[in-house]
Amino acid sequence: MTLFDFLNHDNDKSRPLADRMRPRNLDEFYGQEHIVGKGRLLRRAIEADRLTSSIFYGPPGTGKTTLANIIAEITSAAFERMNAVTSGVADVREVLKQAEDRQKMYGKATYLLLDECHRWNKAQSDSILPAIEKGIIRFIGSTTENPMVSMTPAIVSRCRLFEFKPLNTVDVENILIAAINDEERGLKKLNVVIDDDALKHLVNVSNGDARMALNALELAALTTPTVNGRITITLDIAQESIQKPVVRMDDNLYYDMLSAFCKSLRGSDSDAALLWFSRLLYAGCDPMLLARRIIAHASEDVGLANPDAMVQAVSAAQALKIVGMPEARLSLTQAIIAVCESPKSDSVVKAMSSAQKDAEKGDIGAVPMHLRDTHYKGASRLKSGEGYLYPHDFEDHYVKQNYMPEGFEDRVYYEPGNLGFEKNIIKKKDKK
Repeated sequence: MTLFDFLNHDNDKSRPLADRMRPRNLDEFYGQEHIVGKGRLLRRAIEADRLTSSIFYGPPGTGKTTLANIIAEITSAAFERMNAVTSGVADVREVLKQAEDRQKMYGKATYLLLDECHRWNKAQSDSILPAIEKGIIRFIGSTTENPMVSMTPAIVSRCRLFEFKPLNTVDVENILIAAINDEERGLKKLNVVIDDDALKHLVNVSNGDARMALNALELAALTTPTVNGRITITLDIAQESIQKPVVRMDDNLYYDMLSAFCKSLRGSDSDAALLWFSRLLYAGCDPMLLARRIIAHASEDVGLANPDAMVQAVSAAQALKIVGMPEARLSLTQAIIAVCESPKSDSVVKAMSSAQKDAEKGDIGAVPMHLRDTHYKGASRLKSGEGYLYPHDFEDHYVKQNYMPEGFEDRVYYEPGNLGFEKNIIKKKDKK
């Protein structure tokens, strides 16, 4: 073994298990069947070495960079790697110059992999547009952000978008088992044995992130003493080796989860609403913001079909102010269930919107004389309030009279629904 080989071999052993176990080809690649499964477009393009400029986006540990590395291994094109955090326009120009020379002299294409591509500003993004259009480079961007929001439209419009999803539990479990049994790159030489409940714990807590799971497995293996020639990873060891999962909360995911929470409230799904509520809290969302959304939906989606839903929502918000977290989670949970399980009606929203439209037109007209204010000296001389019928002087404390300005007498804004308490309102209106 030469000194060069020895140094490379030593460096390979010092690399993290997650890096050593990166798949080397598509057959070793786990997950993302929707885009790299047999017969899928992305897989066909990679195997045919015809992949055009693309953006891979999705959560950490789902295989974005790994797939780019596989492309680098199997392509006949040149492959350049850059990181958007550390690379500037000058670096890009140098890569583009080399790619153009390579194309002119050898007819060879160049892939440019850009990690954290959402971190590039407009000037940096614009610097590669001509090269993409001319086919000088095949751009592969890798990001955890939604490219439609975080990247310049000019780049996005020239790329195919491929969404990477969190790995399912079967994929993560298979990856861990493969690492334990791999003699060349994995932990086989350490004779690692893992209990079933310990394996399940690593899989579940990793939250679809293969890198997190492999890092935890390696930590457990390297810190557990060898007994009778083997390293046994128990549930206790696994729990110490991996902390509770960190739920990422970038702007896009935050608004997506908040949207899911609100739509679950509207859709009468208590279980889904509680899950999104809990996940938002776990990720650090302000509980008062969630309390405000519950109050809003108590009117927007329930309204007078169940007036008590508003009482529950406001009471929960008040409880949050008085007792704080974590105790107020019970009050908020009660309000969420109350809103979800209430009969639904959007009559309040429609009434407000219709009235607002007329108000914004600015052509409402004068206040009818019998409705005008009488609480000032001389009001009677102006006939203010003349002809007003005081409802409490009549049977059932109601008397029919016009309360609308001229031209609006037949306007109807509030039309009660036929569920819950609004049934009673309909009956009352029918009697008038």
